[in-house]
Amino acid sequence: MLDLVPVSEGMTRSAAFDETRTLAAQVDRLGYERLWVAEHHGSTTFMASATSVILGDLAHHTSGIRLGSGGVMLPNHAPLMVAEYYGTLATLYGDRFDLGIGRAPGTDPMTAAALRRGNPDLNGFASDVVAIIDLLGDARSLPGGVRAIPGEETRVPVWMLGSSTGGAQVAAGLGLPYSFASHFAPQQIREALAVYRDGFDASVRTAQIEQPRVMAGVNVLIADTRAEAERRFTTSQQMRVHLRTGQLGPLLPPVDDLSTVLPEGALEFAGRPDGPATIVGTAEQVRDGLQGFVDDYELDEVIVTTYTYDPAHRRESYDALAQVWGLTARD
Repeated sequence: MLDLVPVSEGMTRSAAFDETRTLAAQVDRLGYERLWVAEHHGSTTFMASATSVILGDLAHHTSGIRLGSGGVMLPNHAPLMVAEYYGTLATLYGDRFDLGIGRAPGTDPMTAAALRRGNPDLNGFASDVVAIIDLLGDARSLPGGVRAIPGEETRVPVWMLGSSTGGAQVAAGLGLPYSFASHFAPQQIREALAVYRDGFDASVRTAQIEQPRVMAGVNVLIADTRAEAERRFTTSQQMRVHLRTGQLGPLLPPVDDLSTVLPEGALEFAGRPDGPATIVGTAEQVRDGLQGFVDDYELDEVIVTTYTYDPAHRRESYDALAQVWGLTARD
């Protein structure tokens, strides 16, 4: 599952962290494989700017689920710092962390500039990823004697993220698993997965897997009836419009009719409950839709994200999905 520490209208920012902490403990017990947190900056909707700090907190409240970045937006960070942060987490808590890396800044241009790093081209980005892999690998230094301490020899698994063919090329060329962000940018999924699978090279020294491994994102929301699930999904639809139009703010309550709360012409940006990489309905409907998505793109893993105004509804949705998907609960 993917979490961004969302804030609902009327909720304090501290309470948003409490809700994510509670949810993390729940999905750990339910048997979910991974919980990733996505880096966002300058957002009043999501509190996930300091991703590694959040993951350290969640590690205190979980025991079996893998925790990871979905991802670290590399234009904002020096490779050494990334290796130190995630190497520290692995040193403190053991082999429970994944390092998902992306090329986007995860914010607006002004905030990106304030983060004080550039936006490297594809070759520069790939070089930074290689540096991180090297720093987390055998105890050896980069040019100039640079070492990630702690970090070296922790071998935190690296995933490449992407919403286009660029990330797919890097993942294939470096022999890394690939996670496609179809939950918000499904347009190029088929093309990107073909680029990744066709170009995958397991012989390079950076390779971490022997054959392509693909994850893709899906928006999911389960309720007792399809009508109620679609009503709750209007919170996500309002959020999409506000993000698209630069109207940042907390998650808003669901409504019976979107046209009463969105300006004319904005509905086209809201997305549909049956749109690409979006599955909303009863548990059985979502299960069948997810299975179709997995089969269609021949996925090894699926990563789901759920937005609801009421955090209890989010927990209910993840619980229902675990039951209908047949996850094995942890003790």
